[in-house]
Amino acid sequence: MESNNNNSICSVEEVNKAATLEISTHSHHLLKRSGTIWTGIAHIITGVIGAGVLSLAWSTAQLGWIAGPLAILVFAAITQLSILLLCDCYRSPDPARGPTRNPSFIQAVNFYLGKTKQRICAIFVLESFYGGGIAYTIVTSSSVKAILRSNCYHKEGHDGNCKYGDNVFMVIFGLVQIIVSQIPDFHNMAWLSIIAAIMSFSYAFIGFGLGFATVIENGEIKGSVGGNAAHTSAQKMWLVFQALGDIAFSYPYTQIVLEIQDTLKSPPPENETMKKATIASMLITTFFYLCCGCFGYAAFGAHTPGNLLTGFGFYEPYWLVDFANACIILHLVGGYQVYSQPLFAYVEKWFAEKFPESKFIDKFHKIELPLIPIFRINLFRLTFRTAYVISTTGVAMIFPYFNQVLGVLGALNFWPIAIYFPVEMYLVQSKTGPWTRKWIFLRVFSMFCLVLSLVALVGSVEGLIRAKFS
Repeated sequence: MESNNNNSICSVEEVNKAATLEISTHSHHLLKRSGTIWTGIAHIITGVIGAGVLSLAWSTAQLGWIAGPLAILVFAAITQLSILLLCDCYRSPDPARGPTRNPSFIQAVNFYLGKTKQRICAIFVLESFYGGGIAYTIVTSSSVKAILRSNCYHKEGHDGNCKYGDNVFMVIFGLVQIIVSQIPDFHNMAWLSIIAAIMSFSYAFIGFGLGFATVIENGEIKGSVGGNAAHTSAQKMWLVFQALGDIAFSYPYTQIVLEIQDTLKSPPPENETMKKATIASMLITTFFYLCCGCFGYAAFGAHTPGNLLTGFGFYEPYWLVDFANACIILHLVGGYQVYSQPLFAYVEKWFAEKFPESKFIDKFHKIELPLIPIFRINLFRLTFRTAYVISTTGVAMIFPYFNQVLGVLGALNFWPIAIYFPVEMYLVQSKTGPWTRKWIFLRVFSMFCLVLSLVALVGSVEGLIRAKFS
């Protein structure tokens, strides 16, 4: 839309009006959708395989050999079921060919459940996006530090004084994100997601491979059925609950499903393509999760690190550890944007509608620099996105606790975002009557997940408080 405007300054209001028409379903051809099952899988894997996979060996160590792998499979099944329900909520009334599109999770909640629940949902969704940015900042800093420590240990030996701070690396990551955050929207991010998905495959496979090689080298499978011992029964309970929170963080990507589905071309129907993409992605993800979690625990047993690739269970080959952490860094540059772009779009659209006459919000300015293509910049977008990145970086610097932060975010968002709203929307979309078998099953399913989320949240908050003040 902007590329056809020859003026140096163009109106953002027109963009938002077009977006509104797109959302209201009467002009959904204004935006060309060219996504396929492969770009869908790339977006999903970029959003799912991230910080969470690195904590799964630690989570398995807390739960033990039976409950650990079982918990990973249970969360995979729960997530997949909720995603399949949500895929049918993109179009209405018919999930395959209905004229009404819902190109975002928050808008779908408004369409099916009303304004009040939409506002409640927006709080959770935007908080989850924001929390994802914090978590990715923490992990990226840890990976940069791990590369430096790996090289240091290789030169100085395993007992070398190889300590580095976190803050400077978080600041560098924030500066990078300030630049990358100027990507206009989700539809311009396919290339970034593909690169990030390749990186996520790489480091997940390396983590699995290093764990497997260490098991072979040890000549035994470490660990126990009951998991790691704790000083007291209460502490063991908190650690188990926190492990569930970490696993809960690892899977759900409900809040970006409809944004991804909105990039897919049709025919075939978007829900059909999206369901195939989600099933393939979930199978791939679960395979790597089980491999990383189980082989990491089998390799280190009671000494399993909180972060498989930065906690220094692995020292050699140091170059492979370096490469894996470099892949993590590149992946999280893209992963941060996958979770931030929907938040950017929501906030910027709200401000544009609230202040339609504001020149600060309403105008794009053309920038011409040597050796690079002409690009347009909006001052509000630049200011807001920069402030957002600075704030996530600041919070990460205050709470740089990997497992605890992941547990709190996973437990806090799992039930409302991944379960409650998808179930409620599906019941409305499918016109499922009360007290039918499907209705009862979905209600019981939702209540089970609520209890699971509550115990995980309590354990994770206790862990975060203990980490901050111990």
